[in-house]
Amino acid sequence: MAAAAAARAVPVSSGFRGLRRTLPLVVILGATGTGKSTLALQLGQRLGGEIVSADSMQPQEMGTGKVVDRKAELEKEDGHELHKRLSQVDPEMAAKLHPHDKRKVARSLQVFEETGISHSEFLHRQHAEEGGGPLGGPLKFPNPCILWLHADQRVLDERLDKRVDDMLAAGLLEELRDFHRRYNLKTVSENSQDYQHGIFQSIGFKEFHEYLITEGKCTPETSNQLLKKGIEALKQVTKRYARKQNRWVKNRFLSRPGPSVPPVYGLEVSDVSKWEESVLEPALNIVQSFIQGHKPTATPMKMPYNEAENKRSHHMCDLCDRIIIGDREWAAHIKSKSHLHQLKKRRKLDSDAVPALRNQSSSPDCDPELKEGKSPVQQDQELKARV
Repeated sequence: MAAAAAARAVPVSSGFRGLRRTLPLVVILGATGTGKSTLALQLGQRLGGEIVSADSMQPQEMGTGKVVDRKAELEKEDGHELHKRLSQVDPEMAAKLHPHDKRKVARSLQVFEETGISHSEFLHRQHAEEGGGPLGGPLKFPNPCILWLHADQRVLDERLDKRVDDMLAAGLLEELRDFHRRYNLKTVSENSQDYQHGIFQSIGFKEFHEYLITEGKCTPETSNQLLKKGIEALKQVTKRYARKQNRWVKNRFLSRPGPSVPPVYGLEVSDVSKWEESVLEPALNIVQSFIQGHKPTATPMKMPYNEAENKRSHHMCDLCDRIIIGDREWAAHIKSKSHLHQLKKRRKLDSDAVPALRNQSSSPDCDPELKEGKSPVQQDQELKARV
């Protein structure tokens, strides 16, 4: 998700007696395929900085004897049971999370089990710290410089498709075969394969599952079809992941910036032939301004947003028997095909019920209101109101 090119965070003299400052932590954000690593290396080399990878999917040590992951254990349980348990110990957090979101529900339960403090209370304390805000606790590093690499979506999609093709040409399939033989074959034979935890949840493993487990056991034509299916699935999931990454940056830093969120400087990376003038040079100017203690001439990015919108509001759709979290999600749900279909069914049932009730109440002996002398029009209106 992010590569951080960090100049060494040591005090340096500013030229004024007794005044010292800290070099900035430079954080490079962007979707996969935007060139984060390339820019990090270039900045680190030019400025003498240290580079730290902050990828969300670091490879994990395989084998036995690892520390038991309580969150992974909880995720194996029924989602509704987990949510029910969370509602007992942390009703505030349970109201914000969907029962199907087992990862977040399990995480909240893990926090409570390991600390004795509810997850919601833990976050309240974090947000209340000096420098904290609605989106999180205080910044861990002073003087952060945040760069966001972004590209036209069509251009990025094409780049990501080519990236998958290049990975395959460079031997991705052989790596997957080797990893499958060494670590995955036994769990597949025992029907205990889990693509939700550890290294196996990384993009690339589950997309080629059918191809790997049937290789050598089916006709070449079938094997080739499964291979093509896996390649297409890998391309699609990679592009979806890139969109998810960009949404995270927009939501976390641009759409809802709190008082403690630092400015984000955008760099357009659609045209790689103009990398020097449109990416590297502007990035160097921004970072050097931070190093010198000046405000960059570049304008930080901003996005319009609705301050009244609640991302964690709780909505219950009785028609669809679903819980919807967030105002925007609720607005989308009530316009969705599935909801409108359920609404159409309900209206049809209601319209069918009105004549039945009307026939049932046609006799004065069936409805005491008719004995009171109410007109047929009044009776019809009241019957509809009841339905």
